[in-house]
Amino acid sequence: MKHKSSVILFFILFISFSICDISAVRAQKSQIQIARNVLGKLQVAVASGKSKKDQLNIMGEGIKATESAEKDRRTKNWPETWSIKAYLSSYISLIDEDENNAERYFNIATDAVKTATELDKYQDNGKLIEATNFNLIIKKQEKGNKAYYSNEFINAYNLLRDVSDFFPKDTTLAINTGIAAQIIRSYDNALFYLKRAKDNGAKNPVIFQSLATTYASKFEPEIAIKTLEEGIKLNPYNSFLTNDYINLLLDNEKYDKALEVIEQGLKVETKNKLLYFLYGYLQQLKSNNSTAELAYKRALGLDQNYFVALYQLGLAYVEMANESLSSKKEKYLQQFTANINRSESTLLQAHEINPNDKFTVQLLIDIYTRKNRLDKVQELKRKLQEF
Repeated sequence: MKHKSSVILFFILFISFSICDISAVRAQKSQIQIARNVLGKLQVAVASGKSKKDQLNIMGEGIKATESAEKDRRTKNWPETWSIKAYLSSYISLIDEDENNAERYFNIATDAVKTATELDKYQDNGKLIEATNFNLIIKKQEKGNKAYYSNEFINAYNLLRDVSDFFPKDTTLAINTGIAAQIIRSYDNALFYLKRAKDNGAKNPVIFQSLATTYASKFEPEIAIKTLEEGIKLNPYNSFLTNDYINLLLDNEKYDKALEVIEQGLKVETKNKLLYFLYGYLQQLKSNNSTAELAYKRALGLDQNYFVALYQLGLAYVEMANESLSSKKEKYLQQFTANINRSESTLLQAHEINPNDKFTVQLLIDIYTRKNRLDKVQELKRKLQEF
């Protein structure tokens, strides 16, 4: 009898525990069902134009359900648990106007979708995972653009590269990613994304400017020059491309080619003071100081306070004065005096505009030394010592 009673007690306990287990499983399954139902409710809310607040309230119910399922040993490793949590969290990160909360759910979604992907061996939750990844990419684009326009280029690049890789045909994304990479001196990555934009048909002058700058930074000037030539063909008469092209030619001492480009540019841009200045500068390099003088005066006619043109014009007058010294004829001596006086007047204008330029002060000291104005020489030398 005692054995029989023991068997009956065991049977009753077994039944009790089994009922509890079944109830627990049903409870956890019901949490997953709640989360599933939330997905349906959310779809209806979005379609019917419910407010963000209403949508957030609906998703809050789903998040609670997944958190309960996540804590139970029976459902914590269900890919559906993590897939629903990831999707709802990613959507909250997009619509929640509280930036801190949105950022928190972005991080939650990032971790949850990783877990969901690892658990979803048979890809039963593929659509939810795909939708989550899409939401996260949109959020990364938002964060990346904000970082880019806040000059936080390391953060911008790390975010935008993922977005560009997701949308490889978007040329604006590729350009911004490439520029961010260029600014942080990640030159190979800059070339990759800028080329992506170009290869997808973009003709924006910024692409060619940035590519050329990157090639120049990698000490590949010939490729940089060819890149700018390609950009100019696609964007004829673009002043930014043309100026970069001329400067690159000058940096690499391709003076004849630079002069040719400037002459062509001046046929179209008759009001471009920089082109006149550069034309004068190149003529001055060839010792054609009279031609240089005319070019500098044209530049100053467009901007009378154009400092570099004033300085170079003053220097040209000094060089013309020095040329006059090679002859002892009276008229050449008169030309020497006239050019020295012109140089003094021009350089004083330049000095007034930029009183802290050492080269201007040194030239004025040279002029006053020649004119035996020792008081001015001492005054300017004291000024030099103050710099």
